[in-house]
Amino acid sequence: MHFEDEPVPGYSLPILPGHFSPGRLERVLRAGKFAVTAEIAPPDSADAEDVYQRAKIFDGYVDAINATDGSGANCHMSSVGVCSLLTRIGYAMVMQVSCRDRNRIAIQGDILGAAAMGVSNILCLTGDGVQAGDQPEAKPVFDLDAVSLASTVRTMRDESRFLSGRELSYPPHVFIGAAANPFAPPYDYRVPRLKKKIEAGVQFIQTQYCFDVNRLREYMKQACDLGLHERAFILVGVGPLASARAAAWIRDHVPGVHIPDEVITRLKGAQKQKAEGINLCIDLIQQIKDIEGVAGAHIMAYRQEESVAEIVEQSGVLAGRIPWYPGRDQETKVEKRAL
Repeated sequence: MHFEDEPVPGYSLPILPGHFSPGRLERVLRAGKFAVTAEIAPPDSADAEDVYQRAKIFDGYVDAINATDGSGANCHMSSVGVCSLLTRIGYAMVMQVSCRDRNRIAIQGDILGAAAMGVSNILCLTGDGVQAGDQPEAKPVFDLDAVSLASTVRTMRDESRFLSGRELSYPPHVFIGAAANPFAPPYDYRVPRLKKKIEAGVQFIQTQYCFDVNRLREYMKQACDLGLHERAFILVGVGPLASARAAAWIRDHVPGVHIPDEVITRLKGAQKQKAEGINLCIDLIQQIKDIEGVAGAHIMAYRQEESVAEIVEQSGVLAGRIPWYPGRDQETKVEKRAL
């Protein structure tokens, strides 16, 4: 049994030398494994069972699950609520934190609360503007942005203090992440922006959807030339497209998502477009996994979450490794006793 695969609900193990959190995602990445993460869509519900059912789809296939924070500026169950429910039963969670809706006081409090519940990974996001959502009359905050948020979390963790200077009696031991978009112009701005986030304290990156491997290769070459791949783990975003029509709509209406014409042509030419969208995602993962500096894949399968297992299996990126799933606690104890 590999140490990086052992289930760690909450803070049940000490932090290893060179590690900032006790979480599985950081251990998998630092062990040199190709990591796989996915996103859970928080429900429009106060029923915990809705969350558990959505998470079960990923059992045994992903190393960590992102809980989105008001994605698209629409209201759903909070990221901290989803993380609380799933962390307590052993899932490794990435809590997304958007700067749109809360000021630095509320955000710092949420980070402490999440860490106390066992959340080991924080993804720092500026957030979509309120005009993108279904309540455009809401008042945006944006007290911080992704860079200053990452710096805030690092200050809390490494210096054991709030931004005010007031000391913490126990800091949040978290792995700090952020998003990046290599696929939207201006391209010459993207790698310097990545560098700025890493200098602020970011340790892992999850990118926007990749449908243009050539553009990704150029981005990764520039990042590697600066040694950024040695300072942060870069997970490339991928996801299945349901149809050529859906792909065209996403390209025209979702800011920052670049889908080349050849992708839409491939989907149009398929007899079963949804299945071809899954095949395309598998092909993309197999291409990106061999690019220098790519440390993993972040699968965003909105409304196609049931396809994640097939995508992971068919892509072969886990190379026989089985991520944690509920019930593995007991299996691990049995295996340890047998050693």
